[in-house]
Amino acid sequence: MRVLVVEDEKRLAAGLRNGLETDGFVVDLALNGTEGWSLARQNPYTVILLEVLLPGMNGDEICAALRESGVWTPVLMLTARDSTRADGAVLESGADDYLAKPFSYSVLLGRLRALLDRGVRERPAILVAGDLHLDPAAHRARRGEVEVRLTGREQALLECLMRRRGTVVSKREILDHAWDYGFAGHPNIVEVYVRHLRNKLDRPFGCMTIETVRGAGYRLCT
Repeated sequence: MRVLVVEDEKRLAAGLRNGLETDGFVVDLALNGTEGWSLARQNPYTVILLEVLLPGMNGDEICAALRESGVWTPVLMLTARDSTRADGAVLESGADDYLAKPFSYSVLLGRLRALLDRGVRERPAILVAGDLHLDPAAHRARRGEVEVRLTGREQALLECLMRRRGTVVSKREILDHAWDYGFAGHPNIVEVYVRHLRNKLDRPFGCMTIETVRGAGYRLCT
């Protein structure tokens, strides 16, 4: 199993390489974003470990560019950002998971093995509901011919509803799809993001696509 590690902290990068090689991985190492992007394009990897903040080219940019070019190798982001910003970056760039620094090697290895068990995911299809289009891979949404900019969380919520359009989706199901399983906040956060989506996708166009089903959840209608 061949791993690409893109990390500019030399001591951490060396430690990751030594640990992964001990556990049977073949490791390529890049110390900046430009080199990492070049290696990721040229070679088939089983998984990529990618620091977010890099010289030359950020990890967010590398991951997004890989997804746009059709490369769906599992990506684990390494980040020193706070959890809220990191989560948004993961969703928007197309990474599969992230790990906040500092972390233990055993935790990183567990995350890597979980990604390997999932395998390489396919490029998501473009979702359509009436004149509403969502391209999850390109992170683009549009109503008719008008492109609408969404945050990563808004896109995840919209994707959840569009994949089950016409059926009622509960808040719990939305949380499981658009938030991680360890989310400990109040379920009413879903209402906040539904309101954001309505303000961007419905009200400016005189539509009512996202319907509230009292006591049950939300339904996306065409």
